[in-house]
Amino acid sequence: MTDELCYLSIAESARRIAAHDLSPLELTKALLARIESLNPRLNAFLEITSELALQQAGAAEAEIMRLGPRGPLHGVPFGLKDIYDTRGIRTTGHSALLRDRVPSEDSECTRRLYAAGAVLMGKLATHEFATGGPAYDLPWPPARNPWMLDRFPGGSSSGSGAAVAAGMLPGALGSDTAGSIRLPAAFCGLAGLKPTYGRVSKRGVLPLSWTFDTCGPLTWTVEDAALMLQAIAGHDARDPSTSTRPVPDFSARLADGVDGMRIGIARHLYESDAIASDATIDAMNEAVATLRKLGANIVEVQLPTLAEYQACTRVIIISEAFAIHGADLRARPELYSAVTRYRIIPGALVAAADYSNALGFQRMLAARTLDALSNVDALITATTYGPAPVQAQMRAEANFSNPPLTNPFNAAQLPALSVCNGLSAEGLPLSMQIVGRPFDEATVLRVGHAYERASAWREQRPQLQPGEASSADPVNSDANLADLDAASVQRYRSRAQAAGLELDDQQLADLCQAMPHLEAMIAQLPRERDYARSPGPVFSW
Repeated sequence: MTDELCYLSIAESARRIAAHDLSPLELTKALLARIESLNPRLNAFLEITSELALQQAGAAEAEIMRLGPRGPLHGVPFGLKDIYDTRGIRTTGHSALLRDRVPSEDSECTRRLYAAGAVLMGKLATHEFATGGPAYDLPWPPARNPWMLDRFPGGSSSGSGAAVAAGMLPGALGSDTAGSIRLPAAFCGLAGLKPTYGRVSKRGVLPLSWTFDTCGPLTWTVEDAALMLQAIAGHDARDPSTSTRPVPDFSARLADGVDGMRIGIARHLYESDAIASDATIDAMNEAVATLRKLGANIVEVQLPTLAEYQACTRVIIISEAFAIHGADLRARPELYSAVTRYRIIPGALVAAADYSNALGFQRMLAARTLDALSNVDALITATTYGPAPVQAQMRAEANFSNPPLTNPFNAAQLPALSVCNGLSAEGLPLSMQIVGRPFDEATVLRVGHAYERASAWREQRPQLQPGEASSADPVNSDANLADLDAASVQRYRSRAQAAGLELDDQQLADLCQAMPHLEAMIAQLPRERDYARSPGPVFSW
């Protein structure tokens, strides 16, 4: 019975709670027992809020008995990536820099989930400040993938993905700047939704990039993603980035199917711009066949190149991340992991003109992407190149050298949903993205729900046994000053010193390895534009 409860979806839990067939306390206790059993191996939770969870579950149960449920999340447990502020509970960003930080106010998303009656089970592992990971030189180890413990669970919402996949939670919130909801969803076999930029408040969430940060859910089913989005979506008067558009009922047409829909497929992103695994391509072809059987008309769609999206997003993210962390990186660099320093410090060397060009290019890419969507109801493409890689083999350099298939839709700031569309030969999840027009999450969810109901992937769960934590080899940088051109080393050293950074040999070697990738991306930014016609960085859909 306990395992059955741990595998209930949010929707199933809500129906049983409303029918008085399931007690919120019973559900919470079952999940707490599973967390206690599995977390030593998965490292998904940084902090388990057992006392608060039991208190909230008891209050929900008493209120439901008197008045009925407030909605589908009333009495249902959830978790938060540890960048969401929680009043009286540590919010650390998975960083030694903030390991004792206790906010005095909840994030807006936290507040809305509490208002819906949801039960907080704890704070979940992330990559440091949603960028630096996987890392083993932090106060907490990185999360592991429950499908195969030596594999990467995806970043940076790694704990959210691992916890939901392992049945420790029915739903969790993550954040997505260049794919950090959709990538853990892909590698852990979940539904992960990045809403339209501006649909959900970011107030009280530790920032990485003001231009791209987006908050959203990771759940086992698409229906559950719709229910969680419903609870957190909407304008926040204290967050000027949120839209004032009305929030629709995301579940109202969820089961309407895709018959008669026109769905575009952006094959070039994973078949020619970059080459995905055979298993990924086969899974995408089978997903297309499934959608056609359901009555959808599938057409080819051409987007800007993956390299253009990568150049735009990476230059903006690294510039804004350094603006956020520059003072601490200058004063207390030792409190950051090596991976975080590798990925943020190059932002100190981005010129203001290049950052400005990247912002203008982002508006152009957004317009071109939206134009490609003008004749389709939604589009699909792969989420990742293949199944989860071995975590100990991850390298910081990949953040610059290997463009994710997710960041086109951060650049375009469109809603994008990751759903499982197969398993690899070794039994690891594969995934596709479903993308919609601005603020049309309802259509994205509808397509995902139709596909999910027509496939069997939701019936398969990872089989993880309780036990002690296993060891892991640190993820080391392979940059070495001795292997680098002396003139280049001196040039980058001088530029770093001019930016107020005093780097040791390893940090300088890392910078020298990262900068050629970054400079190649900067070179792709358009420079010769009619400035009077160039779109500005401030916009509204």
